[in-house]
Amino acid sequence: MPERIPYAADPRRSRGRRHLEAAPSGRSEYQRDRDRIIHSTAFRRLEYKTQVFVNHEGDLFRTRLTHSLEVAQLARSVARSLRLDEDLTEAIALAHDLGHTPFGHSGQDALNACMAKYGGFEHNLQSLRVVDLLEQRYGAFDGLNLTFETREGILKHCSQKNARALGDVGERFIRKLQPTLEAQIANLADEIAYNNHDVDDGLRSGLLTLEQLAGIRIFSRHMKSALREFPKLNDRRLVHETVRRMIGTLVTDLTRQSTLNIRDRAPADLTAVRSTPPLISFSTKIKLEQQELKQFLRQNLYQHYRVARMSTKARRIVTELFGAFRDDPKLLPPESQARAREDNARAIADYIAGMTDRYAIREYRRLFAVDAA
Repeated sequence: MPERIPYAADPRRSRGRRHLEAAPSGRSEYQRDRDRIIHSTAFRRLEYKTQVFVNHEGDLFRTRLTHSLEVAQLARSVARSLRLDEDLTEAIALAHDLGHTPFGHSGQDALNACMAKYGGFEHNLQSLRVVDLLEQRYGAFDGLNLTFETREGILKHCSQKNARALGDVGERFIRKLQPTLEAQIANLADEIAYNNHDVDDGLRSGLLTLEQLAGIRIFSRHMKSALREFPKLNDRRLVHETVRRMIGTLVTDLTRQSTLNIRDRAPADLTAVRSTPPLISFSTKIKLEQQELKQFLRQNLYQHYRVARMSTKARRIVTELFGAFRDDPKLLPPESQARAREDNARAIADYIAGMTDRYAIREYRRLFAVDAA
């Protein structure tokens, strides 16, 4: 068995779970977390939640589920190279979007606006709420009862006000500490996945063109490399070859630069990791190229008029659903009605956030279309 790295998260030294349980048999505490996430209802719902394109717009576009699987694969690869805990890294990556609304960021923005008077809405906090409370699977407790380290890793950012209300997992935001290296990896693997796969989906949809992307340094460099090796590639294969080479470069750079950072800082243990600036990072050159690509996608894909049209519809659906349920909580399903008696607005937000794209569209029709059942 390989020697355990002293600054890696160790499941045998976990800060534990909110509810005491017997130790798992035949797997580590972090493996148990990963398995519970995969079997959760919220994880299955991600199959029908928007990444960029609404699910019904095409069978081959990424969804929140495929995105989460891609993030987990990338994150686990980096964790293995750095000899960190792969299971914790994977668990955080798989859970990071469990609280996302239908219709992607448009749905989140609309729900946040609806909740402005009631504490707001942020999908990162909602992911934690899902694993701590909303999943209803076990007789002994609500939620999935995950370890502290997985819960902390899910919470990538948090205001001081919210941190004070969250107890142990909010502590690092108050004390300005870092999470585990495994959580840091999951965060940057998320960035690699959505940037590069949004390029792929943008090209597949026809909203982006190879000519446009030829002006972006990281894409241009790898497209030229692919064409030198395979000069007769058709466009579809060329896109795949280019994107996979970009991802390979980013993963390699992230691993190399993080190795240098760790070697330079030489953290003695996990406590030292927490008090040190982030150690998982890209090189300066690659970080600048990533920012250029991100800006390009913002201007040319996320703000494309066809995406904007669907975003407008999404905001209307979420806003009007929230208003209808707020005006008459009896329109909610029985389980949500019971929760609404304690906190009406938050129960509505939980219900809407848990919807898939197509379920939200169906609920909207049921409530507002005269001929809908």
